[in-house]
Amino acid sequence: MARAKARTVALVLLVSVFLGLVNTNLAWALPSSSPTSGLKVDCEGAVLIDAQTGQILFAHNPHRRWPPASVTKLMTLGLALEAIQQGKAHWNDPVLTSEQAADMGGAQVYLEPGEQRTLEEMLIAVMVGSANDASVAVAEHLAGSEEAFVEQMNQKAKQLGLKNTHFTNCHGLPDKNHYSSAYDLAQISRWVLQFPDTLRLSSLKYYKFREKPLLELWNLNKLLWWYPGADGLKTGSHSEAGLCLASTAKRDELRLIAVVLGATKQRGQFSESMKMFNYGFARFRYKGLYASGSQVAEIPIEKGMQDVVAVVPTKPVGITVEKGKEKGVGLKTVLPEAVKAPVKQGQKIGEAIITLEGQEALRVDLVAAEAVGEATLWRQIQKMFTKVIPSRK
Repeated sequence: MARAKARTVALVLLVSVFLGLVNTNLAWALPSSSPTSGLKVDCEGAVLIDAQTGQILFAHNPHRRWPPASVTKLMTLGLALEAIQQGKAHWNDPVLTSEQAADMGGAQVYLEPGEQRTLEEMLIAVMVGSANDASVAVAEHLAGSEEAFVEQMNQKAKQLGLKNTHFTNCHGLPDKNHYSSAYDLAQISRWVLQFPDTLRLSSLKYYKFREKPLLELWNLNKLLWWYPGADGLKTGSHSEAGLCLASTAKRDELRLIAVVLGATKQRGQFSESMKMFNYGFARFRYKGLYASGSQVAEIPIEKGMQDVVAVVPTKPVGITVEKGKEKGVGLKTVLPEAVKAPVKQGQKIGEAIITLEGQEALRVDLVAAEAVGEATLWRQIQKMFTKVIPSRK
């Protein structure tokens, strides 16, 4: 009886550990930090995910809370790009430097109180120079105050489903209530990568910020020079956080995101990230089935101005699998026999379900590629006569 009880407890603990590593946005995830992976990292927390699907490919203490240092600035960038996308801000907006922003310590571009720079220049300073003063200036420009902006940061973290993240500032300087985790930062990275300008800004190796006195910014993310395919995101470090890095690299169709927190050896944030990237690119490949916006099927329209409507996926339909196991990937579509007009463009019609070895792995919405209006009475009469009286050839 005692042995049986012990086995039951061990099983429950094993299941709990596994579920803690699973991406809650997916039906499954690959084993993480398993003895068979042969991969070990020297840091406090780390995770490697597929940027497309969010699948966890490797993890080491992925949910441990840890100071993110300047990797925090990814959330600052994301909110700024979201505001631009929504038309609430513009690249050429003049951003005024307040005394509070100018007084920020740590990494900075030495903004003077009252100095104005465009929002684009400020964001380049944030991403390339990791400038704390520019981060605060951006936060104040977008939300009126850094405090109000931090509220937006925490609201976005909640929207993204992050369980181990809380921000107290927009730059990442030490605060006991300012923390995140490797997994959460990977999700922030995945979210911010949806904005095309993220890679444009975070892949800049060099930027001349000021002519007089001359101030040249060199990107602190050395993977941009050292690792083939690396093209973003953000470094971070201070005495409490150690060396941190959220980075991304792409080879062929496979884009990966790696996060390292709390590395202590010299350049450890880079070496441990490269270990994970090497592991990921050597072991996995992306199996694409349908590109975003490509036609999957045509569905008949009842009482519509046209007879059928094409359905397309809202995002690429594909999955990352271990090399050699591609044949285990399957696809089935769940679609109605017909839909009634009117149909709106982007209206959900059905789903594409990707399976791996017969088990559901991922669902992608299938939507109408175009709007279809309701048929006029005259069109319905014409259609009825066409069915009754076949055309002669």
